[in-house]
Amino acid sequence: GHHHHGEKVNTGLPGGDSGNIPSSSSSSPKEKKSSRWRLKLKTSSGEDKGDKNSETSSYSSLESGSVKNNETSRTDNKRKKVEKTKKSHSRGSSFDYRLIKDMFKISLPRSLSAGELGKKEDNSIAEIVDEEEKKGMKSSKSSLKLKNSFKAQFKSSKTNCSDIPDGESGLSSLQGNGLVGLKNLGNTCFMNSILQCLSHSTLVREYFLSKKYKSDLSSTSKMQGRLAEEFASLLHDMWSGRHDSVSPNKFKSAVAKSAPRFVGYSQQDSQEFLRFFMEGLHEDLNKGKKGKRKIEEPPKDLTDLQLAEHRWNGYTSYDNSAIVDIFVGLLKSTLTCSVCDHKSVTFDPFWDLSLPLPRSKTSGLNLQSCFAEFTQEEILDGDEKPTCENCKKRQKCTKQFSIERFPPILVLHLKRFSEVRYRTKLSSKVDFPIENLDLSDLSSQSHLCAPKYDLVGVSNHSGNTFSGHYIAYCKVGSRWHRFSDSSVSSISRNDIVSSEAYVLFYERQKPR
Repeated sequence: GHHHHGEKVNTGLPGGDSGNIPSSSSSSPKEKKSSRWRLKLKTSSGEDKGDKNSETSSYSSLESGSVKNNETSRTDNKRKKVEKTKKSHSRGSSFDYRLIKDMFKISLPRSLSAGELGKKEDNSIAEIVDEEEKKGMKSSKSSLKLKNSFKAQFKSSKTNCSDIPDGESGLSSLQGNGLVGLKNLGNTCFMNSILQCLSHSTLVREYFLSKKYKSDLSSTSKMQGRLAEEFASLLHDMWSGRHDSVSPNKFKSAVAKSAPRFVGYSQQDSQEFLRFFMEGLHEDLNKGKKGKRKIEEPPKDLTDLQLAEHRWNGYTSYDNSAIVDIFVGLLKSTLTCSVCDHKSVTFDPFWDLSLPLPRSKTSGLNLQSCFAEFTQEEILDGDEKPTCENCKKRQKCTKQFSIERFPPILVLHLKRFSEVRYRTKLSSKVDFPIENLDLSDLSSQSHLCAPKYDLVGVSNHSGNTFSGHYIAYCKVGSRWHRFSDSSVSSISRNDIVSSEAYVLFYERQKPR
């Protein structure tokens, strides 16, 4: 029921979760209390005589969100011992076996550090995994797969942890690698998949984790900076190296407060969430002029380039935040009169580009064909006739888009959902590059070479328009991972391009 005036309220939004997500993932109050220490330390029954090696962290209890029943039957003595260990860890002593454990969801002895793991012989690594598997893990096909990929990775190079960033400069206190799941609070997979993509966008993460954002907080925003603070706090938890999964509970209530359409736990669209969240975040960090926006008429006889600059400066005088710096580009729209050939040009800021999927062909689609559809000349006639500045009357015109200013992070939204009569989903596979996305064809300044982009994250939607599930694929170091709510696993780069890709996050390459 709650929504802003002028907000388009969509029912039937895709999102939500299919049956394959355990219901226990929506935290009960009891769980919330211990969410910081969801990583239960399991003491293997046979060897609990003070031997630290016998304690292994149980991934299964983490996944199911509950502790095994037999834990209740342990003696007080054992419970105290486990509690004691918990306490010593919660004081922040970092244990670096987590790198390995997070990369391949398997249990490893606590006493084994990533460094030692690298020194061991390949065979003994396999033995440890086998031993741990016999002890605690239910051997399923997927765990076997993980075990093999684990062995294979260690055969190819003794330790592969080096390519995982351990926090950027000034963030050395954060030991994590970002391979952390987000608990589902009830149909919140749409939010989780976007949060993972943002967490793995370097510019966003650095800005919040380095605390740069603190000096930009706005005292006049509706949320008084709370949305930005909650996001920073969530990112901090995700990169602290202390958790396998975190609950975005406080963050979710801040979002609901900033955009009332996110009150409650109904299915939502991940791209709409991204737009509202960006808007709220921007408002919390906006250093621009306050008050009613006046759009200054540009001086006459400006070149297109000068006009673009005039428009951009006008926009950023009111909208000036790190979020704008990172995500906002400028779109050029050219109207050409079919009678006198006069061209009139307008420039509009964009936060993401919504690309139509060409309906003419269903196979062999790629991103370039979506862009071609997006920038294709549109004929404005009949009721749509604009007024030609030169003829001083309404004339048939053509309209065409190009990109004037390319943002550091380019968000592309594939328009899979159409709202004609009722909501339908197009599930055609659109091919997109993982490296070197080249948009020179779209650049309004053809003489300048457009920047190239590399993919850093994808929000995927599986299922139909009424029920479905969102997951994210993100690049961590040089490897790709799949984030499905609280579970994280590594994936092959061949799996990234699929018919479920919905929102793509591209990061501009640094000039070589």
